Amino acid sequence: MLAKIRSAAVVGLEALPVEVEVDAGQGMAKLNIVGLPDAAVRESIERVRAAIRNSGLRFPANRRVTVNLAPADLRKEGPAYDLPIAVGVLAASGQLPPGALDGAIVLGELSLDGSLRHVRGVLPVADMARHEGIVELYVPEVDAAEAALIPGRHVYPVRTLGELVAHLQGLAPLTPQMGLLKLTPQPPPPVVDFAEIQGQEHAKRALEIVAAGGHNMILVGPPGAGKTLMARAVPGILPSLTLEEALEVSRIYSICDMLPSDTPLIQQRPFRAPHHTISNAGLVGGGHWPRPGEISLAHRGVLFLDEMPEFSGKVLEVMRQPLEDKLVTISRAQGSLTFPANFVLIAALNPCPCGYYGDSERACTCSLGMIQRYRKRISGPLLDRIDIHLEVPRVPFEKLSQAQRGESSETIRARVEAARARQQARLTEPGQTCNADMGPAEIRRFCQLRDAAQALLRAAMRQMHLSARAYHRVLKVSRTIADLEGVEEIQAHHVAEALQYRTRVLDM
Repeated sequence: MLAKIRSAAVVGLEALPVEVEVDAGQGMAKLNIVGLPDAAVRESIERVRAAIRNSGLRFPANRRVTVNLAPADLRKEGPAYDLPIAVGVLAASGQLPPGALDGAIVLGELSLDGSLRHVRGVLPVADMARHEGIVELYVPEVDAAEAALIPGRHVYPVRTLGELVAHLQGLAPLTPQMGLLKLTPQPPPPVVDFAEIQGQEHAKRALEIVAAGGHNMILVGPPGAGKTLMARAVPGILPSLTLEEALEVSRIYSICDMLPSDTPLIQQRPFRAPHHTISNAGLVGGGHWPRPGEISLAHRGVLFLDEMPEFSGKVLEVMRQPLEDKLVTISRAQGSLTFPANFVLIAALNPCPCGYYGDSERACTCSLGMIQRYRKRISGPLLDRIDIHLEVPRVPFEKLSQAQRGESSETIRARVEAARARQQARLTEPGQTCNADMGPAEIRRFCQLRDAAQALLRAAMRQMHLSARAYHRVLKVSRTIADLEGVEEIQAHHVAEALQYRTRVLDM
C-alpha cells in the first residue's frame, strides 16, 4: 500500500515542498529511506520504529517499507521528517483512514517515546503553505505559535504521535492554534538610555543622524571614551519595526534556530556584537549547509564591531559587497543562496595599538610604524563605504560629574521616527525604507542642491579628494540632516555638517 504525506525542506530562507512517499510491500522486514537524505534523516529509521511501538501502535512486520523523499534531487537535512515518515508508515499499513492528511503539511522530530521535539524553520514552512494554498499544518506544540504567525492557516499543535493518530481517527480532535500577529504598541525601555551618557554631544548628534538615515559609522577614540556604551544605546533610538520587518527578522532567526519559544515574533531591532575571532562564515554566512551569518542576524538592526582592527582582514573585506547591496550571496557547487543584510554598521576602534595617540592627558607609546600598520588593517575601500567618521575624545571630569542629564532616548527616537516618516513618504521603490537605501536615481531626484550648497560640495570634492561613492554618501547624509530639521530643500549648512563627518580620522 502506498501513502503520500506532504512536508517541506528549508533551503536558505525559503521552504520548498517535499512529498514523503511510503510504500509497504511484501518482502524481508526492512525500512529504507531514499531521496538524498543526510545522516539525521537516515537515523530517523530507528526513531520512527521506536516511537510507533512506544505509542501503542503497530510497526508493520514482515513488510519491506520504502520511504522516498521527493523531489529526489533536493537534499534533505535535519530530523523534521520523523513525523511525516511515521504517519506515512501508519497510513501505508492501514492504521490511518485513507486521505486523512490530504492537503496538509506535517513536520516534527520524534523522541523514542513518541513525543515531539522542536524543529527549526517552521515560519518559512508556514509561509510556503500560504503560497501553495495549503490550509492545515501539523507541527510540534512548541512551534505552533510560530507557525500561526502566518494568517489563514489551521495550525494544529501536536504533543505526541499517539495524539495525532487519535485526531486523524476522529477520537480526540486537536484544537487549532490561534495566531497573535500584532506588535506591542510601546517598545520596552532601552538597555542604555542616551540620558545616561555624559558629554559627547557631538557623538550623540552623529548617532541620531545614523539612526534617522540608516547610515554606517566608525568611532575612533581612546579606551574608556564611551564608544561601546554609545553603540549599545543606538537600538533605543531606532524606529520600531513594522510588521513586515518583524516577520523578515523572525524568519531569519527561525532558520538559524534562534527564535525563543515564548517569543515567536521578534519585535525589537537586533543588536549583534560578534567577537573579533569570528570566521568568514560566521560573519557573512556559509558552511556545508549554508546558514545566515551575523550580518543577516543584524538585518533591520545594528551590527557593532568593537576593536575593528582586531578582526581578520579577510573577514572585514567580505563585508564590502553586503554594505553596498544590502544582501549577501553565498555560492556553492550545488548553487547559490542569498540572505538579506540590510543593517547599520557601527565600528569602534582605538587610534593606535596602545589607544592614546592624540590623547590630551596620556602620552602614546607606539611608534609611527606601529600606528600605520595598525590603521592599515582596515582597507581604504572599506572605509569609503562608511558614511560617518567620528573622533570620540576623552570625557573630562566636569562632564562626568555633572548632575544634569541629557536628552532621553525616547525624545531622540521621536525625532528619528519623524525623519523616517518623511523618507518613507518620499521613497516608493520596494525595499527602500530610509535614505541609506537610495540608489543613484533617487539621489538625483531627491538630493538636488542649490548654488551655495553645490559650490561648497564642489570645493570639498576637490580638496578632500572624495570618490564618486563618497560624493553620493555625503548627499545621503545631507538629506538625512535636512529631514531631521524638517525641511525639504538641502541647504549649505546641511552639506557642511555632512562633510565634517566625512573627514577620515584614520588618515595620518
